[in-house]
Amino acid sequence: MSGDTITTTDHLTWAPGRAARELGLKRTEFDLAVHLGRIRTVPDEGGGGLRVPHAEIDRLRSAEGFPEALLDSLRTVGTREAAAVMGITETRFTRLARLGLVAPVRFYVNRYRALVWLYLADELRQFTADEKNTALLKGRVPEGLRDQLNAGLDLRPRNWRGRHLGFLLRQAHDPWERAAAPAALLDPVQIAELVKDPYERAHLNRFRPDPPGRSTPGSPAAQLAARIATADDPDEIAWLRADLTQALAEAREQRPAPRPAPRRTPPTPLHPGHEPDQPEPDPACEPEPACEPERQRGLLRWLRRRSS
Repeated sequence: MSGDTITTTDHLTWAPGRAARELGLKRTEFDLAVHLGRIRTVPDEGGGGLRVPHAEIDRLRSAEGFPEALLDSLRTVGTREAAAVMGITETRFTRLARLGLVAPVRFYVNRYRALVWLYLADELRQFTADEKNTALLKGRVPEGLRDQLNAGLDLRPRNWRGRHLGFLLRQAHDPWERAAAPAALLDPVQIAELVKDPYERAHLNRFRPDPPGRSTPGSPAAQLAARIATADDPDEIAWLRADLTQALAEAREQRPAPRPAPRRTPPTPLHPGHEPDQPEPDPACEPEPACEPERQRGLLRWLRRRSS
């Protein structure tokens, strides 16, 4: 059997690359579908990541309109295309996105080190078709919302983090992985305050996912991505801290973090040369080593006399 396909205890699974080919998806499209929960995955029993059950591939293939409908549901657009999809100006669309009325699904840093947000075209069409949103698309932005925009409100990073947290929780198959999901969006200082035990903190860090994006570690793009992925709003931080606290309690109960076995150390003597946990030598039953050779020589002389 090829390396792309393995048999688990109850079903056949495929590696992500093979599953993407079976569905006619590019790898980036496949990863987005997994991120959104559109494709169900299972953990690799060999520890190699995720696998896709054969039954899941069959389910997607049998869906109405496959593969065009699946591809269309995964189409992402930037600000310019998003505004065209909704039939509004780019300025109005950006305001809607900053207000959190439409949520980005991805982001990247372009060659000019500018942050680019991506949105699902399908979600934008649904927002536009909803009659309740007509005033937001064509009318004047309500005064209260304008005040928030003027104050610098931008909910795009927070909305992306919310979606990313959902993805991490869907992929978590271990209690410590579930705890690592909210921890991935918190600053290390916040984690140190909540997880004071160094062994628990080290174990939790083992399950923390890699930062988003494919930027070179330490580069400006990677630093910007890390800022986007770290909660900065007080309400959001409080919510994530509460989630992490609860998840840690459940993880500790199900499987405590490993820690080294305690080292056995000898007791501290009360004064030099004295070990309180050891009995004092009895001179009546334990001859001193210096006298032993003399006793052996005396015994040999006694035996010679008897033999003569």
